[in-house]
Amino acid sequence: MRICRFDQDRLGVVKGDQVHDVTPVLQGLPPLAWPLAPGDHFFNHLEALRGPMERLAGQVAGKPIESVKLLSPVANPGKIVAAPVNYALHLDESRADTAINFGTQVKTIADYGVFLKATSSVIGASQSVIADWPDRRIDHEVELALVIGRGGFRIPESEALSHVAGYMIGLDMTIRGTEDRSFRKSLDTFTVLGPWLVTADELGDPSQLDLEITVNGEPRQKSNTALLIWNVQKLIAYASQAYTLYPGDVIMTGTPEGVAPVVPGDTMHARIERIGQMKVKVGP
Repeated sequence: MRICRFDQDRLGVVKGDQVHDVTPVLQGLPPLAWPLAPGDHFFNHLEALRGPMERLAGQVAGKPIESVKLLSPVANPGKIVAAPVNYALHLDESRADTAINFGTQVKTIADYGVFLKATSSVIGASQSVIADWPDRRIDHEVELALVIGRGGFRIPESEALSHVAGYMIGLDMTIRGTEDRSFRKSLDTFTVLGPWLVTADELGDPSQLDLEITVNGEPRQKSNTALLIWNVQKLIAYASQAYTLYPGDVIMTGTPEGVAPVVPGDTMHARIERIGQMKVKVGP
């Protein structure tokens, strides 16, 4: 199943190039009361909603996906866990390019571990990345992103994939500089998720997915998740050693080589095999 959030927080099921509005199934969610339970309310109850979503999607007419505004498939992630330098060739380019490393020694993911991004940085495919720091280089970083569907703490690698609700394209936008990653990658609009969520059962094995991004038609990054230093299972297991993972938490798996600047007026076109593609504009 392909699940999207669109327009004014409508819930959709995507079939081909059509989106079917299944928002009425959200009436089946339990009422909320303060304090809220951990996790995204929708993903806490996704399994119970899937049947009604599938049935209603088969009964309502679709509309062209191009006619709707695509928001992040995850409305309220509890946390965004991200992986630094998780492709060997990106590690090499980061060490070689002073515009990336600013004279610091770039270490490996085994040295850094993972880091957190602000949830306020999340937007969807139809929203624009705001690049309004003209004195700083702002780079695109395309990567496979996943959403936790079943929570857990200290999850073994052998069970990690069973905790995944689904997968998305992620853009981990970055201002280059000497500040901590969590600052430089957490600006408003700097986490783009979409265009929809492909459920884990539909996508299957995430270990050999082609991914790429072009900017204004120019090829920039092109790789395959088989080249991840720490794969999806390892990242889930590692992150869950420190944090309890809850439904709706997002893990971004790292970007390959080819990172480069974007400026206002650019259009990024990202694609990941078996997920889809999205065009994201860069604005002032």
